[in-house]
Amino acid sequence: MYFTTAADEKSIRSLPLHKTLLCLMCVVLLVVNGVFLARNLDDLRAANALQAQTAQVSDELQYLNLIVTDAESSLRGYFLSGDEVYLGPLRSASQQIDKQMHSLGDLLRDNPSQAKNLQQLRTLVDKKFGLLQQSLEVYREGGLNDIVAIAASPDDRAQMDEIRLQVVIMTREQNELLTTRTAAFYQQYRHAVVFGVGINAAAIFVLLLFYKMIKRAFRLRLLAERALQHTNDGLEEIVAERTGQLSVLSRHLIKVSEEEKSRLARELHDEMGANLTAIGMDLSTVAEHLRATHPELASKLGRAKRTLVDTVQLKRRIIENLRPSLLDNMGLSAALQSYCADYARITSLDCDALIDAEVDTAGPMQAIALFRITQEALNNTAKYAQARNVIVNLTREPDGWGLEITDDGIGIPPDAMARTKSHGLLGMRERALLLGGTLVVEPGVNGVGTCVRAMIPAAAPGGNEEASAAGVVTAAAVALSCVQAEAVLLDPPAPDGAQADPIRRHLNAPHP
Repeated sequence: MYFTTAADEKSIRSLPLHKTLLCLMCVVLLVVNGVFLARNLDDLRAANALQAQTAQVSDELQYLNLIVTDAESSLRGYFLSGDEVYLGPLRSASQQIDKQMHSLGDLLRDNPSQAKNLQQLRTLVDKKFGLLQQSLEVYREGGLNDIVAIAASPDDRAQMDEIRLQVVIMTREQNELLTTRTAAFYQQYRHAVVFGVGINAAAIFVLLLFYKMIKRAFRLRLLAERALQHTNDGLEEIVAERTGQLSVLSRHLIKVSEEEKSRLARELHDEMGANLTAIGMDLSTVAEHLRATHPELASKLGRAKRTLVDTVQLKRRIIENLRPSLLDNMGLSAALQSYCADYARITSLDCDALIDAEVDTAGPMQAIALFRITQEALNNTAKYAQARNVIVNLTREPDGWGLEITDDGIGIPPDAMARTKSHGLLGMRERALLLGGTLVVEPGVNGVGTCVRAMIPAAAPGGNEEASAAGVVTAAAVALSCVQAEAVLLDPPAPDGAQADPIRRHLNAPHP
């Protein structure tokens, strides 16, 4: 018997409620932590985008200021040299300024304050370029002296200073916006870090609780498994001890049963045989004296004598059923040969007995076991196999005796040995096992019929325990032969089938 720690199906469908809640809590904490990490990543991406925008706005403003300065410098170079080449930057400045203004407008679209500053810068730049165009026209109409007068006026210098100032204002405001956004991001990131650390600490705490619970459950399970293992070991020892005791008891019961059958057979041969012989002699004597004077009484004595003959035959059948006389008188080989011949005559089956002459060296317990196994196997063949041919093969092997009984019948189910009511098959197997041997029932050659294969070792337990008892049985059998011979002289001969009656009784006996 074994115990197990596996629970039934209903109890293992889900974890306990507190363990399930801990698992859910841990999952929720991890999900919240993931959400905050995603939000922090978005905020970081926005901060990086703002920083890149600020740098680009600063670059665009500086480039715009550079375009205005180049345009003014190119106009002055034209004033000094009179060469039209110097007017290139002035002529391309208008298109470049429009491009820069459009780019800055896209960058500052989401910032109303900067958009307003950009509009003011556009106004200043347009005003500056209008003044440059006016100076160019004045130069072409008047001359250099008028241009010098215009350049010396404070309005011209003030416009350029306003443009530079507007660029500085826009750059500073963009940097301030970047600083403010960065500070807000770091403040939010600090809060997120603190919150994330808290979430991680809570998750670690929950995991530690869950680990502690799992460790405790594993420890309890391990202790239960160890206790069950100790219990199973104890049960195995008890079962092994009980099995050994039952084996000894079974072997002893088989030995006692065979001894009791031998003793009862001897008593029937000796005492009952002698009494029946004496009664027969007395009946014969009285019948001879009364045959002349009282024929009716002599006739009744004749009927009584015939009844006595039937009783003698009944006694012989009982003795043969208890203990086959040929097994003790002539040995195992002769007993099996005779039994197979009588079996073939009664059942009308073709029974071939291939018996090795060396099998007569088997001990009493081994010999009776082989004979009983053969007897039971042939009985099952006659009852259930629907066979036409049976072969009994008994050989002397190096380590024991090998018995093989095959037929060409309908076969046997594979689970026949496992059926609880297969007492005949189980009895054959137990006889082999108790002597340290084996017995196998399997399909015959090419799956036709049934093959019963038994192996009885030479050193079987109890194989020589009855050596002295065998001598007594043999002596009693010799005495029995004398008594039977004397009874045959006194009584009429027995019917032809008298010796076969034990086989017929065995075949007609009820078996599962």
